[in-house]
Amino acid sequence: MEQEIENKAWQEVKTRNRFSHAFHGLYIFYKTTRNLKIHLSIAALVVFFGFYFSVSEYEWLALILSIIFVLCAEAFNTAFEIDIDLTSPEYHPYARDTKDVAAGAVLIASLGAVIVGLIIFVPKILMIY
Repeated sequence: MEQEIENKAWQEVKTRNRFSHAFHGLYIFYKTTRNLKIHLSIAALVVFFGFYFSVSEYEWLALILSIIFVLCAEAFNTAFEIDIDLTSPEYHPYARDTKDVAAGAVLIASLGAVIVGLIIFVPKILMIY
């Protein structure tokens, strides 16, 4: 009986604070990620060019999903880095490798987004000239 009461209390706390924890996570992500400002600046530029070149609905879908994919990869990279710094404060080659793999995932996502952007914007730019 006591276990059920404790579980219900934790469930209520989890439900009540779910969004506040998520927003706190976004705050930590913003404060600790140096490259986030670069990603957001490029995303704003992509959105500007999307409006400027009047991209189609499917092109918007590809652009927005690419932006979200890069931001999610960067968020996971930041979470892994925070966790590795906590669990392995001294240098360890596995900790380094874990961080490198997470950074590589961000690079893959970013290169994929660049390819999507080139596929969408290069033909539109070439039509101008």
